[in-house]
Amino acid sequence: MNAPHVRKLKCAVYTRKSTEEGLEMEFNSLDAQREGCEAYIVSQKAEGWVLVPDHYDDGGFSGGNLERPALRRLLVDIEKQRVDIVVVYKIDRLSRSLMDFAKLVEVFERNKVTFVSITQSFNTTNSMGRLMLNVLLSFAQFEREVIGERVRDKIAASRKKGIWMGGSVPFGYQSKDKKLIVREEHAEIVRHIFRRFVQLGSGTKLVRELREKEVRNRSGNLIDKSFIYNVLSNRVYLGEAVHKGMPYPGEHKPIIDRDGWDQVHEILKESPRKRGARNRAQTPALLKGLIFGPTGCAMTPSHTRQRGKLYRYYVSIDAIKIGKEACPVRNMAAGEIEGAVIAEIRKLMKTPEIVVATWRAARKSIKGLTERQVREHLERFDEIWSELFPQEQTRIFQLLVQRVDITETRASITLSTAGLASLVTELTAGQSEKAA
Repeated sequence: MNAPHVRKLKCAVYTRKSTEEGLEMEFNSLDAQREGCEAYIVSQKAEGWVLVPDHYDDGGFSGGNLERPALRRLLVDIEKQRVDIVVVYKIDRLSRSLMDFAKLVEVFERNKVTFVSITQSFNTTNSMGRLMLNVLLSFAQFEREVIGERVRDKIAASRKKGIWMGGSVPFGYQSKDKKLIVREEHAEIVRHIFRRFVQLGSGTKLVRELREKEVRNRSGNLIDKSFIYNVLSNRVYLGEAVHKGMPYPGEHKPIIDRDGWDQVHEILKESPRKRGARNRAQTPALLKGLIFGPTGCAMTPSHTRQRGKLYRYYVSIDAIKIGKEACPVRNMAAGEIEGAVIAEIRKLMKTPEIVVATWRAARKSIKGLTERQVREHLERFDEIWSELFPQEQTRIFQLLVQRVDITETRASITLSTAGLASLVTELTAGQSEKAA
């Protein structure tokens, strides 16, 4: 009499350990889990259970999510009908999340795969097994949340004692024996940022200055504005540890003193827009909005003070945002280019082409205006320019100049005919008032 045929059931063993601690040992936790599961499969040989050769081991991965390489590989093999039974040592080795486990059960049921925990005897193919599974998962998730609360409480208590609890090491420090130690070459950059911000009152100008000096962060990248403001707002530099917005005295040494911190944050209370407007008002720029570099990108006014002396520049916006290599002319001395533009305007105003173009534009609003009168008015520009206040000079520049294009070798000026006509109208009106 022939023995009844038993269908072979392919069994995959899945093991997991949350941390990498101890994995380097010859016989570790993953090995212990696998040994127990393989022994259980052997005990079910009469039922047709056979072990698949592939190992599905996740060492150093949390059970709180499904982003685990071995688990992903197991799910792929299940979809390819290579596995009939998933065997684990305990249910929480597969997942500690009730929601995640429900997703796994859906995959199992869709592919007619049974799930077995060798230390918690149940079978997911019946309703009682699924009930027990949900109960056990609820406790597993409860345990995980309790552990999380304990860890958070420990971190909070340590922070309140000023202990650094790991994470990203602030620029200016290094981690040694789980403590923050001042790294002097970077700490000096932090001190410089605080000092210069107080002097300049502008993060944009400070970034521009540091980029020109090619000051870099820990990763070797040029410093940007977000880096500046992260440094200026980090209370670690005061020697404090912060937990949920509350500062506590830290174990580490401060890099910045209280006076320096207070000066910076007194400035930061004012909005960046107001600070920028004030700085621009203090440093008049005749070509603001009119000057463009070789790439067609606008150049913005900037200034710095050295030994009490003011130095003004026009700086390429591309060079600020992207880097100095983005523009062949990254900056231009303001006094030099403004003087060159004024000299060129004086020449252009005496050319017949400009005189005629201005006369044609101005005669539309001034009846009886002659070409000779226009020429005389434009020639008077030399006389009146030096007598004007800086604000009035800026207004006249904005009126006359349409655009200034800078290359590595020359500057090209485009005058506004309408602006010249408006200037002639103003001069004519002024002359009429004097005559009256």
